[in-house]
Amino acid sequence: MLDKGVYSFSTCWNIKKHTVGREMMEEIKDLGFRYVELNYNVTEEMMKTIEPMIEKGEIGVSSVHNVFPFINDKDYDTDSVMLGFDDEEKRKRSVELLIRSMDYANRYGAKAVVVHPGEVPFDYNIDSDLKKLYKEQGKDSPAYRQLWQEMMERRERLSPLYTKRIQESLEVVSEHAAKKGWDIAIGIETRSRCYQMPSLMEAKTICDNLKGGPVYLWYDIGHAMMMGRMGLYDNLKELQEVQTYIYGVHIHETLELSDHWCPYVHSQDMAYFDHFLSAIDFAKVKVYELKAVCQPDEIDESHRLITTKIAAMKG
Repeated sequence: MLDKGVYSFSTCWNIKKHTVGREMMEEIKDLGFRYVELNYNVTEEMMKTIEPMIEKGEIGVSSVHNVFPFINDKDYDTDSVMLGFDDEEKRKRSVELLIRSMDYANRYGAKAVVVHPGEVPFDYNIDSDLKKLYKEQGKDSPAYRQLWQEMMERRERLSPLYTKRIQESLEVVSEHAAKKGWDIAIGIETRSRCYQMPSLMEAKTICDNLKGGPVYLWYDIGHAMMMGRMGLYDNLKELQEVQTYIYGVHIHETLELSDHWCPYVHSQDMAYFDHFLSAIDFAKVKVYELKAVCQPDEIDESHRLITTKIAAMKG
């Protein structure tokens, strides 16, 4: 397998098949990766066998994904209101959990914590209904357009409120990190559901308002592709505007509205993903976030194509 150099690899690829942390790390190392992103399903139990590997320099940690390590609480899972909770106690708890993730990141020498900052809450998962309509009737169908308009009206009306809440929460975390002297970026991640935050412009607003702090955009390429397709934002155009805000990237490709595939390899489109190469090159932390069905040879080929194309682009 190719040595993947500075590129990192998320444990989301093989977390479900392992109970022992060391075995999970060894499998990732066999792919040629020297660095990992520890995702939010990694347990404290798993860390007992991973920590000695970190200490001995057998594996490096590029980033951890909030909430880390795993906590079994739906209120604070990856798809919640999180840093934007109306309930002050819950919001305080979310802030504490992010600080806890940063503490671990600091301990493991990671450069960043990836965070899902929140959402505009809906009574039900309107995103899954929209995706169903998208697949069955298409983006231009009256049914999709009507439901999309309903979603956007609520999202746009409430976005300023939740943007402000998220910002205030991140301010508290940033101040705590500064007091501790932590040199860790907080990457707010582009999401995979249309009611989730931030959009690219929401991320820009939050970063602008917290200038000088450790808050950046974490550009998840596959998620942004999906939101671009569904119509939440003009992904390629807005990417030009926010690229300088990026700290890290999650590298994967989408097939229609299905994500976490190997770029170029699964789509067989050798051109479209080129739009994201400069963002990958620019990012300080580059993490492959792939699904379990991606095979080692496909991962290798995808990485070869990305790095070859970036090298050619830079001439």
